Amino acid sequence: MFNNGIKHDRPLNLSLKEYARGITGGLLFSFPLLYTMEVWWAGFSATPLQLLILVVVTYILLLGYNRYAGMRPNVEWRSVMVDSVEELGIGMVLSTVVLLILNRIQMQGMSLDEIMGKVIIEAMAVSIGVSIGTAQLGTREENDEEVHGKKELEEEKEPPQVGMIILSFCGAILIGGNVSPTEEVMMIAVEATPLHILLMALSSILLSVVVVYFSDFKGTGKHRSNNFLFHLTLDTCVSYLVALAASAAALWFFGKFESVSFWTSVSQIIVLGVLSSLGASAGRLLIK
Repeated sequence: MFNNGIKHDRPLNLSLKEYARGITGGLLFSFPLLYTMEVWWAGFSATPLQLLILVVVTYILLLGYNRYAGMRPNVEWRSVMVDSVEELGIGMVLSTVVLLILNRIQMQGMSLDEIMGKVIIEAMAVSIGVSIGTAQLGTREENDEEVHGKKELEEEKEPPQVGMIILSFCGAILIGGNVSPTEEVMMIAVEATPLHILLMALSSILLSVVVVYFSDFKGTGKHRSNNFLFHLTLDTCVSYLVALAASAAALWFFGKFESVSFWTSVSQIIVLGVLSSLGASAGRLLIK
C-alpha cells in the first residue's frame, strides 16, 4: 500500500500520512460492525473454514480494489499483492486494539478460538476501509505527486468491466455488510408480503439507475455516450446482480439461511439488496 509500485523511496512524512489515512478510513467504514453484537456472536460461532473463506474473499477484493481503483491503479501485480497483505495486517491490528478497548475480547478467560474469530471477522471490514481511506482521503495534489499528471490519473481510474464488477461488490459489501448481521433483515423479510418484496426489488433497480445515469454523480460522465440504452440496461442488470450476490454471501456467512424456507432466504436477499444496490452504484462511484 505504501509504495504503490513506485521505485523511488517515499519521504517518511508522506508514508506516515498514508498510514494515518488508512487507519482513519479503516475505523470510519468499520465502526458500525465493531459495535454490532451479532458480529461478536459470529466470531464465536464461525468455523475455521468460514474464516478462511472470509480471508480469501477479502484478499481478492483488496487485490481488485488496489488494482483498479487504489491510490495508484494499474501498478504491477506484485506491488498490489504486497499492498493488500499490508492492509490485512493493519486491519488485524486495528481490530484487536478496538475490541480490547471495548472489552469484547479478553486475553484471560477467553479461548484463543473465540478471540481469533472475533478479530478476523472485524479485521476484514477494517482492511477494506484501510484501502479505501488511503486512496480516497488524501488530497488530490498529494496523490498526483507520483503520476505524470492529473489527466493520466483520471484515465487510469477508468477500470474495465471486470474492475467495475469488483468495485461494485466492494461497495455492496461496505454498505450492505453493516446491516447483514442484524436481526432486522430477517424481521422485515418474514413480515413482508410478496408485493413488498417486489416493490423493494424495483426500488433498488430504480435507485441504481438514478444514481448512475441521472444524478451527475462523481464518475458517471462516460455513460452519456453512444448506445446509452444498451449501457443503461447492461450496467443496471450487472450492478443489481452483484448487489444480490454480495447480499447472499454476507447473509450466508452470518448464518441467516439456517432453518428458514427458500422464500424467506430469497426475501432476505432482496431486503438487504436495497442497501447493497446503493453500495454497488453510489458506493462504487465514490470509492473509484
